[in-house]
Amino acid sequence: MSTNNDAVVTSYAKAPARTVTAGGITYAYRELGPTGGIPVIFFVHLAATLDNWDPRIIDPIAKDHHVIAFDNRGVGGSTGAVPDSIEMMAADAVTFIKALGFAKVDIFSFSLGAMVAQALVLKHPELVRKLILTGTGPAGGKDIDKVARTTYYDMLRATLTRSDPKEFLFFNRNAAGKRAARAFVERLEERTVDRDAPIKIKAFQTQLKAIKKWGRSTPTDLSRITQPTLIANGDNDRMVPSTLSEDLHRRIKGSELVIYPDSGHGGIFQFHDEFVPVAVEFLAR
Repeated sequence: MSTNNDAVVTSYAKAPARTVTAGGITYAYRELGPTGGIPVIFFVHLAATLDNWDPRIIDPIAKDHHVIAFDNRGVGGSTGAVPDSIEMMAADAVTFIKALGFAKVDIFSFSLGAMVAQALVLKHPELVRKLILTGTGPAGGKDIDKVARTTYYDMLRATLTRSDPKEFLFFNRNAAGKRAARAFVERLEERTVDRDAPIKIKAFQTQLKAIKKWGRSTPTDLSRITQPTLIANGDNDRMVPSTLSEDLHRRIKGSELVIYPDSGHGGIFQFHDEFVPVAVEFLAR
């Protein structure tokens, strides 16, 4: 750990943009927090780039952890084409982690990212120490294959109201939800320099295809996940039904489940004040 506090960046808005090349792909990533110890790798959601992480979640975790957020193949600043299966995305994530020289990591994942994390931990259990799965569901989870329909519907609603689709997709449309949505979208603008390239339409469509495949695939044996696992969601997730978080909790032995009231897919962002201490304590344990 660096002894010179000035040298440690703990603000995601100021995290340096870096790249690493492995297997013919150049991966874009940002890192912050003190180095040394087990790093926390952040796996991002559908259509998201490095600019989509909530600083109110990343910054407090980076206070005591080496945090790395990355763009998987074909997303944002990373080269190549997005794979059309979650399993192939997981293989790319492993390539990225190993390219940075890590033999063991903690994973913080949200939505699509948490599907990728599940596939990764099942194939490479030795690589993962702890797992945080938020706003997600298991392979073969009921109604996951309807994500595309919900997403396109909400993108249309957002276009008509000139707002960010995430305001519809991640939050309830009541007063509290609308307030939280606006605050979240504003926080994503805190980084003003070195912003990421937006996701391309084709990359986004391929991600949707991969999610549909995941939703229609055969359920996997989640009892094979023996890592400490924290699962979180809002109680009204329109994208990945909240009941699927309960399903994950039942099937992953010893896992912990937190469901936030009156919130949607972005429950952890709406309730970041409550969620962050839980995540920090879980990682430190």
